[in-house]
Amino acid sequence: MLKVERERALEKILCVDDDFSLLCLYQEEFSEAGYEVILARDGKEALSKFKEEKPQLVVLDIRMRGMDGIETLNALLDIDPQAQVIVNTGRPQYKENFRTWAAAAYVLKSSDMGELKEKIREVLKKKRSL
Repeated sequence: MLKVERERALEKILCVDDDFSLLCLYQEEFSEAGYEVILARDGKEALSKFKEEKPQLVVLDIRMRGMDGIETLNALLDIDPQAQVIVNTGRPQYKENFRTWAAAAYVLKSSDMGELKEKIREVLKKKRSL
């Protein structure tokens, strides 16, 4: 059990959203869960931090100013085709957009962070087993 906690404590999650209050919530919730949290407010900042920090997982919004989440997803996968990205958006129609299918998971935003946290655990567990 201690080994698993230590491994997870080293895992970095890059959270990308233009809503600062949501980024603060991610910081609090995911830090409490034992992850190192890196924040980015747009796609360009996300790409820079992705290259610098090398996170194990990216939680990515779709609708952002400038470079949107779909463009960011494609750019992340160009950098690292094995990148694990969870699309986290309030807009269900993007799930049908084939350009989001490269993401490891698609989660609708909710005030209940339970589903997103569970997807994070699932994706990271799968990544560790590869």
